[in-house]
Formats: sequence, structure tokens, C-alpha cells
Amino acid sequence: MTSSDDALHASGSPYQAAGSLAGRTILISGGSRGIGLAIALRAARDGANIVLLAKTGEPHPKLEGTVHTAAGQLVEAGGQALPLVGDVRRDEDVAGAVAAAVDRFGGIDVVINNASAIDLSTTDAVDMKKYDLMQDINVRGTFLLSKLALPALRASAQGHILTLSPPLNLDPSWAGKHLAYTMAKYGMSLTTLGLAEELKADGIRVNSLWPCTLIDTAAIRNMPRGESMVLAARAPQIMADAAHAVLTGSNLAAGAAASGNFYTDEQVLTAAGVTDFRPYSLGAPEGQLVPDIFL
Repeated sequence: MTSSDDALHASGSPYQAAGSLAGRTILISGGSRGIGLAIALRAARDGANIVLLAKTGEPHPKLEGTVHTAAGQLVEAGGQALPLVGDVRRDEDVAGAVAAAVDRFGGIDVVINNASAIDLSTTDAVDMKKYDLMQDINVRGTFLLSKLALPALRASAQGHILTLSPPLNLDPSWAGKHLAYTMAKYGMSLTTLGLAEELKADGIRVNSLWPCTLIDTAAIRNMPRGESMVLAARAPQIMADAAHAVLTGSNLAAGAAASGNFYTDEQVLTAAGVTDFRPYSLGAPEGQLVPDIFL
């Protein structure tokens, strides 16, 4: 986690959980850093079993942490961890991760589709290799991991797929600004829409979660002007707390649908009782935070 997350925990998160993920097994893609790691750590503090499928097995010059260092943090936080070096674009890696999770922990209760690639180039400027990368990781990877985990999720009494993707907002401005990326992220969201309907009879919940503001991640920091942008961002812990609320049902009001939702972090945490989001901010006043896209 980042130093901002450590400081947040030291001062106390405004989110007070009403449920626990103790004993549940969570398979997450790309959880070696950033939002994915923050979500995994929040679950680990409950005593969850976390299976990390991520590409970074060796230290990267521009990216902090590896799947192995992340696993060490999860164990230290109180959970169990199974680090797996693999690529969500490779069928055999994803199938192996599902099999390893079932073999080690006896099943899978939660799949979190966190792995994602970003390139905000316009159509003229985008490199087709980047286009293919975003389609392969974001859309195909989300579909593949969800698909291959279905037998294990059906066997769970609390099966849940949570995808980090935005609401399906058909305002043409988003497609007009960065069509390739918009198509890739909306492809992830379509898996939520479709699987929530397809899996109704199986009792598997399927939802999406998206931040209202920019979140401090390595992907943002490595973008042009990224270091200055994150000064008006929130810490990844807001997404971790929101994911925890969704996965435990702490955000659900009486009569609310448990599946097929496109949540925002603020919406979820407000429903869970959070009234002050300032502890998540990295210094900028709430009114000066950078809004996230697609909203």
C-alpha cells in the first residue's frame, strides 16, 4: 500500500464494517499494487484467503511491489495468501489460478476483476498494440476469469463477481474523448450486465464498482502530469472500503437489489454510513478533487 493508505489506517478509516470476509476465498487479478492490493489487504484484515494473479514476479523499475511482496503484506495483515505469477490474457494461466485456488483453499467465493490497461489516446493517435492490449486485458481477461471461475462460484454459498469498471454511460463525450479505452472499459461493464442476468438462478451476485474521483495509483503517476494529478486524488483505501461493503452486503438497504449494480465508491460508502470523505483525500479540499471519467 502507499504511504497515504498507511496514514489513513493510522488515523482511522471512516468506514465501519457491518460484515466480515473471514474465511472467504478471493481470487483477484492484478492485485500486486494500487487499488487491487488495497482491496486485498482490507479483506486480509478480516482473515480472508487471497489468491493473487499478477504479472509482476520480479521487481519492476517503474512499479512498486511484486506479487510476492504483496502476499507477504496480506499474511502480515492477518489473511492467507497464494501468490501466482501469471497473465490474465493467457487461458492456461487463468485456468491454473482457478485450479490452484480450489486446491489450496477448497473453493472460490469471490472473483475480483481488477487487472486493467489504460491509454487515453484519440483514435488517430492510439497504437493498435495498445488497443489490443486493452481489449485483451480489460474485456477478454474479465470475461475469461469470470467464465473459468463459474463452477467454483456456483459451489459457494456466497458467490460474487466484482469488476472494477464504470457505469454504462452512453453520453457520447466519453467515446469521443478516448474511444479505444472507453470500448475496453465498457466491455468490462457489459460482463457485469450480462452475467448478473445470466447467473440469477445460480445465486451468484455480479456487480461493478468505480471511483467518483481520481485515485492515487502507479498507472496515474506514470502518465504525463501524473505526479501533480494525484495531489488532487484520493487514496486507494476508499475503493478498498467500498469493495468490502459491497462484498459483505454492508451497503444494501432493505429491498435493494444485490446483483447487477454499477456502484460508485461514494454511493456504496454513504449507504454504509460514511458521512465524511475527507480522510480519504490526499490533501486537496473535497471541492478541488479531480473527478474520474465516465460519470
